[in-house]
Amino acid sequence: MTDRRFPSPFEVEPPEGDIDGWEELYPYSVTFSEGRREYEEARFWFQDSMHWGWAMTPWDSAHLEYAIASLSQFNSRHYRIPPADGIDFRVLYGYPYFSPVGVDPEKIEARVPEFMERAGHYFMNWDDLYANWLVKVKENIDAIDAIDFSPLPEMEDLEVITSGRGIGTGWDIQQQYHQFKDLCLKVWQYHFEFLNLGYAAYLDYFGFCKQAWPTIPDLAIARMVAGVEVDLFKPNEKLKDLAHLAVDSGLARVFDSPDDVAGIAAALGSSDKGKAWQAAWDDAADPWFNFSSGTGFYYFDKTWLDYPEIPYAFVRDYITKIEDGVDISRPIEQVIAERDRIVAEYTDLLLTEEDKETFAGKLGLARTVFPYVENHNFYIEHWTMSRFWRKLRELGAVLAKEGFVSDPQDVVYFRRDELDEVLWDIYSAWAVNAPSAGTTYWPPKIEQRKAWIDSFSKWKAPKALGEPPEVITEPFTIMLWGITSDSVNMWLGSDDEGAGITGMSASPGVAEGPARLVFNADDIGDVLDGEILVAPITAPSWAPVFPKIKACVTDIGGMMSHAAIVCREYGVPAVTGTGFGTDKISNGDMIRVDGSAGTVEILS
Repeated sequence: MTDRRFPSPFEVEPPEGDIDGWEELYPYSVTFSEGRREYEEARFWFQDSMHWGWAMTPWDSAHLEYAIASLSQFNSRHYRIPPADGIDFRVLYGYPYFSPVGVDPEKIEARVPEFMERAGHYFMNWDDLYANWLVKVKENIDAIDAIDFSPLPEMEDLEVITSGRGIGTGWDIQQQYHQFKDLCLKVWQYHFEFLNLGYAAYLDYFGFCKQAWPTIPDLAIARMVAGVEVDLFKPNEKLKDLAHLAVDSGLARVFDSPDDVAGIAAALGSSDKGKAWQAAWDDAADPWFNFSSGTGFYYFDKTWLDYPEIPYAFVRDYITKIEDGVDISRPIEQVIAERDRIVAEYTDLLLTEEDKETFAGKLGLARTVFPYVENHNFYIEHWTMSRFWRKLRELGAVLAKEGFVSDPQDVVYFRRDELDEVLWDIYSAWAVNAPSAGTTYWPPKIEQRKAWIDSFSKWKAPKALGEPPEVITEPFTIMLWGITSDSVNMWLGSDDEGAGITGMSASPGVAEGPARLVFNADDIGDVLDGEILVAPITAPSWAPVFPKIKACVTDIGGMMSHAAIVCREYGVPAVTGTGFGTDKISNGDMIRVDGSAGTVEILS
């Protein structure tokens, strides 16, 4: 390991502009602090640009806090994952930094039986528990939808009086907000009820493979669990069905201008076939088009259901391919055939029947749990979060009506605890029938916070902070984020402009073509047939571009990241976790991607 280290979080060059006081954006517990300086400077912190790649408003940050605390709780307190406790987390100038907390090696062995008992219960009853999980999550979504953030009335309804209720709408809106926060935290608890176990089962299978066949490529291990149907692919499959229906119904030209949402609606409503197509769309849209164009973690992410021009554009692209005679179906048969070939090849290398049975059992469990690793993404990050942001905007409309903000969207600039005070201010002023303090207190403060976030957005956050470890061994850090000892060394040597681009061998194959850089969902429409997608990370809702591209390159992500999984399922070569792919590659560069070797070469 190099002697170089990453900058101290206390010595990082701050963003430009007047940012004094920026820490008030976030709870005191998640910013780097002098009281913990010795601890924080001695640790290794990596930036999680996979999930939170943009500067976070206070409410964007709230989801990070809920998510990572929940993840950590299930590792350390619920399942007792032998080598891994939680992930410590901080926010620096709007960006998240994580530090995995490992378990004392002398205590790992003692945690094994605890883990086996607790995790074993889930593995033995996976299907029943997962079916119950779906019920719980859908009930939580319904509960979010049922939250009522109606403005306070001029006068209480007479029924409040005649029913002897004894409490009024001023109490209701505060109680509803408390419940809203609780539902938000609850869904992140549900998120990690199964996810860490899914990774643990895969890691157990992965470890057996490495022990049985020391030279086996990581990619071969991953390909043996490919070819599994998951709900996360359904939104894209629904678009394909709708594209076929449009062609078969003679409606293909209706979608030539996908941005003309009103025109499309009028055209569809003018014929029986158009109405039938619209009915098919409506049937698919809820729930499958509660699908965010980004990660789902940011208030500004656009959802297909709210912005139909996004899926209309994908339908148009599929129509073009169908009319050109292109098969737009996912190559599932080829993926399964190759998967089974690899399994048979490595099974034959095992010397005993006992080893073969053990391998089959671990592989079977990995395949059983694997769908959850992707499915949770739809149910939590997309369906739940799209409903969450919609409901938060309803609360923002109440704040705008009362003069606390000028735009309902500005509600995201309040910390979650501050909204308790805001709602009390609104309630008490309404109850007294007197002016509230918030109408003059909050507007300038919100404008200041917007300026801070704008400054953070123009700042280039360091990829890591603090003291790098001798060797990175924490399994989730490697498997999900793709952060290894090699990648850390590469980050430390990033000033070498001539260095090649390497990363994880995420999906096999070799492809050459022009690069297309995509930094957010708004750039997806620019991707052309035959290009190579280069991005910080991909989002699940980008799946419709995978039939277009020749290969994929990402800055961050391991073997179990969404980018790696979806590329294997679509048969697209991919290299993930390159660290600096988007820095070194420019739009239009001819590049060569070797997904089997984990290398990217700029040809011209």
